[in-house]
Amino acid sequence: MIVSDAIRRGAVALAAAGIEDARREARHLVRLVLGREVLGREVLDPAAEIDSAQFEALLMRRAAREPMAFLRGSEGFWTLDLAVSPATLIPRPDSETLIEAALAALPERAAVRRILDLGTGTGALLLAALSEFPAAFGVGVDLSPGAAALAARNAAANGLAGRAAFLCGHWAAALDGRFDLILANPPYIPSGDIAGLMPEVAAYEPASALDGGADGLHAYRTILPALPGLLTPGGVAVLELGAGQACDTDSLARRAGFAAPEIRHDLGGIARALVLRMTVG
Repeated sequence: MIVSDAIRRGAVALAAAGIEDARREARHLVRLVLGREVLGREVLDPAAEIDSAQFEALLMRRAAREPMAFLRGSEGFWTLDLAVSPATLIPRPDSETLIEAALAALPERAAVRRILDLGTGTGALLLAALSEFPAAFGVGVDLSPGAAALAARNAAANGLAGRAAFLCGHWAAALDGRFDLILANPPYIPSGDIAGLMPEVAAYEPASALDGGADGLHAYRTILPALPGLLTPGGVAVLELGAGQACDTDSLARRAGFAAPEIRHDLGGIARALVLRMTVG
C-alpha cells in the first residue's frame, strides 16, 4: 500500500467511525507505521510504500475508538514523554495547569524538598514537578499496582528514578510524614456521567480513575481532611477539579481548615486547579 492510498482509506474509515479530523488522524497512523510519529511535521512522500497489514491493524484499533496514545504507547506531558497503558488515565494538557499553579505558589524552587502525588497514574504530575523542583524527592501513591509500576518505569525513562518512589495505597492512608508540595488528580466524574463520555475515555481508560461517586466529590471528601496532617508549614497542595466543581471543593477545603483556597483556570477558561496553602504558625 502506498501512503496516499493509506491516508485516503484511513480518512474514510475514521470519519465513518465518528472521529473528527479523520484525515489528520489517518496521517498519524501512517507515521506510526513508518516509525516517524515524532517527526509530525515531516512531509510524507505520497508514493512511498508502507506495510499494509500493520496499517490496517492500527486503523481497526483507532476506528474502534481506542485512544491514539495507546496506539503510540506514549503521551507527552509538560516536558516529558510518558509511557501509557490501560492501567492509567492518559495525561492531558489541562493537568499541566497544576504544575503551573505549583510553580507560581512556590517560587523558591530549591526550598521544595518533598513532593507527594496522590493517585499518581503514569507519574505525570510528580515527574513534571520533580523536573522543575531540582532539590526535591517525590513519592507517588496509586491504588493500582499496574499504575505504580508504570510510573516507576516512566521515572527511570526520564532520568528521575533516583528522586522518586512509588507505592500502592489508598490515597494517604499509609503515609507518615509531611510534604512541601502535594499534587492530586482524583477521580471526579459523577458516576452517572461516565457512560456519556467519549468512547476513547469511557471504553478504554480505567473506571476507577474516572468515577468520583454520585456527585463527583467522593475522593475530595477523603483527601482534603487529610491534607493538614501531610503539609509542612507553608506547604502547598494543588488538586485537579472537574468542570463546575470549584464552589463545592472550596467549601470542602474551608471545612478542612484552609482559610483562603485559590482557583486557577486552564487555557479553556475552566476552573481546573484548587490551590491550598498550609498556614505558618
